[in-house]
Amino acid sequence: MTRLDVPAHPAYLRTVRASAWYDLAVTAGFVTPWTYALVHDALSALGEALGWGALPALDPWQILYANLMGSVVVVWAALRIVRPLPVHGLLDGIARTLFSAWMAYALLNGVSRTLWLFLVLEVAWGVAQLAPWLRNRRTGAGLGHRAGPLEH
Repeated sequence: MTRLDVPAHPAYLRTVRASAWYDLAVTAGFVTPWTYALVHDALSALGEALGWGALPALDPWQILYANLMGSVVVVWAALRIVRPLPVHGLLDGIARTLFSAWMAYALLNGVSRTLWLFLVLEVAWGVAQLAPWLRNRRTGAGLGHRAGPLEH
């Protein structure tokens, strides 16, 4: 098993927790069909007001996927708020890289430019959580100690 330099510095754990609070605030409205309808209408109005385009009309599939994503992200955020661990920051940074890739793909395929607001923050949180891991790996120095990926 590969060993990793774990950034266990308290500042890093605060970053992990802060990213979780951001996720909770942004995705809580996606958890139910009723709250998602409100979020959808607000984002659509914002996009129209800024000239970036409205969101597509609500349909049952879109609502289902929004609710599934919202539910998973809210539970993942709760874990990182209650018990932030360095490995949670690593995994969240990887997830944000994937989210960012798919958001960029969607933007290239004509979705509302309102998505840029989310993409910029996804990239920022991803960099904040992955940079310490990459820096530790390159320098051999750590904010913490060498540990297996499941330690802590």
